[in-house]
Amino acid sequence: VAVKLITVPDDDDNGCLGARLEKQFTKEVTLLSRLTHPNVIKFVGAYKDPPVYCVLTQYLPEGSLRSFLHKPENRSLPLKKLIEFAIDIARGMEYIHSRRIIHRDLKPENVLIDEEFHLKIADFGIACEEEYCDMLADDPGTYRWMAPEMIKRKPHGRKADVYSFGLVLWEMVAGAIPYEDMNPIQAAFAVVHKNIRPAIPGDCPVAMKALIEQCWSVAPDKRPEFWQIVKVLEQFAISLERE
Repeated sequence: VAVKLITVPDDDDNGCLGARLEKQFTKEVTLLSRLTHPNVIKFVGAYKDPPVYCVLTQYLPEGSLRSFLHKPENRSLPLKKLIEFAIDIARGMEYIHSRRIIHRDLKPENVLIDEEFHLKIADFGIACEEEYCDMLADDPGTYRWMAPEMIKRKPHGRKADVYSFGLVLWEMVAGAIPYEDMNPIQAAFAVVHKNIRPAIPGDCPVAMKALIEQCWSVAPDKRPEFWQIVKVLEQFAISLERE
């Protein structure tokens, strides 16, 4: 198993951080224990003895998609592998959304790889049930992959995850981190105030480029649902086989 340890720092004099971490732990365990899908990390158990909180999940030996993409030989993924990876993520997210849960922090660090090289969505630390999402959460996700409506602390729904998926897809195509030349705050400013997105490489297939652009649309209602993304990607895979 993999063990995620959350420890309240000693200098939490007023107990605010401890209360927040306990709430986050309880929410993560509650949500994760409700999910069973080949493309979602498997929950094993949980333990708490304040100030220590512990979440146990299955252990995935190949590490994260981030560490995989960081290796020089994987900077340029073959299209077939890229589509397989994208389908795994999209199927996992389709299932998560079908359970009325929003992940809110989809990025390569939070996608793990098993021994058969299938991808699984992990880290539900700031996930929430759709109807109970707290817009002013203390940990609102990660700016480089965050939807504009989340950056602006506006009401957001499942389409915020679709936006993040668009950035993950771009990352697999481009072999780079989004907005590499900016710090996270500059990236957030560029997205919200200038509607800037990373440049899609010229050799990216037209259909893939169209999907990425749809996913990171500024208007949430212009972004597809994950079940639609799965269908599009499966069609890509069939076309590639035929070619």
